[in-house]
Amino acid sequence: MALKGIKVIEMMGLAPGPFCGSILADFGASVTVVQKIEPSPFDVMSNGKRMISVNLKTKEGVNILRKLCASSDVFLDTFRPGVLEKLGLGPNSLLEENSRLIYARLTGFGQKGNLKLKGGHDINYAAVSGVLSLLRNKKEPPRPPINLLADFAGGSVLCAFGILLALFERTKSGKGQIVDASMTEGLAYIASWLFRSRNLPIWSGEPGTNILDGGAPFYRTYKTKDNKYMAVGALEPKFYSNFLKGLGLSEDDYSQGEDIEHHMKIFEEVFLQKTQNEWCQIFDNLDACVTPVLDFDSIDNEKYYISDNLFKRNANNTIVPKPAPGLSNTPGISVGLQPLPQPGQHTIQVLKELGYDDYVINDLIKQGCVYASQKSNL
Repeated sequence: MALKGIKVIEMMGLAPGPFCGSILADFGASVTVVQKIEPSPFDVMSNGKRMISVNLKTKEGVNILRKLCASSDVFLDTFRPGVLEKLGLGPNSLLEENSRLIYARLTGFGQKGNLKLKGGHDINYAAVSGVLSLLRNKKEPPRPPINLLADFAGGSVLCAFGILLALFERTKSGKGQIVDASMTEGLAYIASWLFRSRNLPIWSGEPGTNILDGGAPFYRTYKTKDNKYMAVGALEPKFYSNFLKGLGLSEDDYSQGEDIEHHMKIFEEVFLQKTQNEWCQIFDNLDACVTPVLDFDSIDNEKYYISDNLFKRNANNTIVPKPAPGLSNTPGISVGLQPLPQPGQHTIQVLKELGYDDYVINDLIKQGCVYASQKSNL
């Protein structure tokens, strides 16, 4: 696999950090998760990773993390700025001990600015990036896009990308470096095309009235007879022509770009006359950019994806998407198909690899410096 041999230390945080670590693990990296003594009730992304529980409020716990980083390639810091520096675990300290280390910092607002120490979630980062202001319909308030954009696109994915860039650069310089991944800045970067296209006529109206944000009758979703939905993206004239053909309507009566409100009303009425499956049977034979809005919780059973093995289910019956992008020689294999480790499951194994003997490990456990689950007994 592409990242085989790369050792990653991931500080357990909320969703963005764990997904970043999972991306690296999916493509072959060995990821060790360092969590607090108290287990996180929200951990759903540690599959295929090793789990060690460390109390960083103790000197011994800090030393354990320092030793881990001294023999690793990547350290993923998911704390607010300054937290690890107070423990003597900042980038300057760890890079001095391991000059090849990639020190990746994944935060909401970045390392500088007025908001750097503030708490936040996806909705806040999306708001400050400017992107959330576009996600509304006319006079309605902006709607948060679940926690997909800032947490995962602007955060996890771009942080993983930064780590890969640093690893690649290290092949030339032999030196590690600091990766500063801010979810706010990352989302703003993801939205580069939106920023740079603001002067195009497609954005002439307020949000919710433009071609790409639901304001056009040929680029939006429609409810079907069975209370499901079809997605229409018939932007180009050839697709729009086929779209009308599928609806059984004439281009002479429904010229693209004219009488928008009337067209939208008629299209709504027509889509309500058939079920989603019936519309699929029609548009499967027409190149019109019309597709079903498939249900999230049963996506792996849809005929569109069964042959591609895009989705699988793990032992807990949880849907696991295939790693992307695909690689011809070293494809990723999702660690999500592996069991979720117990808190502290690999504590003893990892400590032994660091050179601790059984006596010292027992003492660390008794003092509350580390926690080891029953599965990892000495």
